[in-house]
Amino acid sequence: MHREQRDRAHDYLRTKGIDRALFASPYTVTWLTGFAPPVQVGPSPFAGGPSLVWYEGGQFTLIVLDSQAEAAGQCGCPVISYQGYTIEEPIAGADHLADALRAAGGTPVAGVHKGRLGVEARHLPTFLSSLLHGMMPSDVEWVSIDGWLDPFRAVKTAEELAVLRENFALTDIGHAAARQAMRQGAGRREIDIWATVQSAIEQSAGQRVPLGNDCVVNRRPANIGGWPLNLELRPGDSLIVDLGTRLHGYWSDSCATYYVSEPSEPQAAMHRTAARALEFAISLIKPGVIAKEIDRQVRQFIVDAGHPVYPHHTGHGVGVSPHEEPRLVPYNDWRLEAGMVIMLEPGIYLPGEAAVRLEDAVLVTADGAEILTQHDKSLPRR
Repeated sequence: MHREQRDRAHDYLRTKGIDRALFASPYTVTWLTGFAPPVQVGPSPFAGGPSLVWYEGGQFTLIVLDSQAEAAGQCGCPVISYQGYTIEEPIAGADHLADALRAAGGTPVAGVHKGRLGVEARHLPTFLSSLLHGMMPSDVEWVSIDGWLDPFRAVKTAEELAVLRENFALTDIGHAAARQAMRQGAGRREIDIWATVQSAIEQSAGQRVPLGNDCVVNRRPANIGGWPLNLELRPGDSLIVDLGTRLHGYWSDSCATYYVSEPSEPQAAMHRTAARALEFAISLIKPGVIAKEIDRQVRQFIVDAGHPVYPHHTGHGVGVSPHEEPRLVPYNDWRLEAGMVIMLEPGIYLPGEAAVRLEDAVLVTADGAEILTQHDKSLPRR
């Protein structure tokens, strides 16, 4: 798994004169190896810290908790695991992780390990940073490599695209379930719709699937987004359902707006404007276009239609992280390249009154865009 990603990273590190490196960002670890720790219940209480990747001599070694070793064994690179849960002695995950890092990095002999050491310091616990300093001779040059691989992550491999397509198929299933549930009319709660969506996705996948992002009724004071609550849906309400699934370490994203009853004319007009804005955004996607220019034009489209401009991004990349480069925001000078997967999500929001957001995923191709999400975003026909 992910051989192409490791080859890209290896070639790049060589051009920068990096002899050894320690990767600690969970996104980098997944991108390099395909291994992704489960996120449903948060960090394991038995883990000593994040999963790590040690790079040396052109080889990437994955360091994981022992309970995750079987899954990590599918990555196609060497794996070192350390003891987590035990009844034979006190839990000491941090100490065992430190020992595993020592085993991966070896015991340096003065003069042998001279060179440049790259470290993703932002995600590295302090105790591991101190340990690494103790392992390396004083003449080793430390280099921060945080963010170095982000441009490579932005352009997807064929392997990554296959996984992303699986994820987008799951969000399509979730949206179909949400649309059907909304047809039952008033009386259900935000959390009821969400539970129906999650059940449909997990039954289709045949496994647990982490699910984000929003399920909010238009009457909320902050109706842009948020977790589903115990809020009952009433006649005349609309519901933004923004879904992202995490399967095989990769995230999808998508959004549609649904209605409890026949949309009012103002609701329908807002929905039609958002749909046209999304179509316009898709038409702008092609290699070479600057991210902030897409953002500017889509925002202006909403303003020209007589609506307040949305306060969030126009879009963003998606992959091992649910939100990554290129971000379609006012400051960003990134240029689109073929192979990028980008979410586009214009919206219109009147806090406490009305809200609509529609979102599709697109693959940047050599001459435009391929739409990867197929969920129904149309107004209901009753």
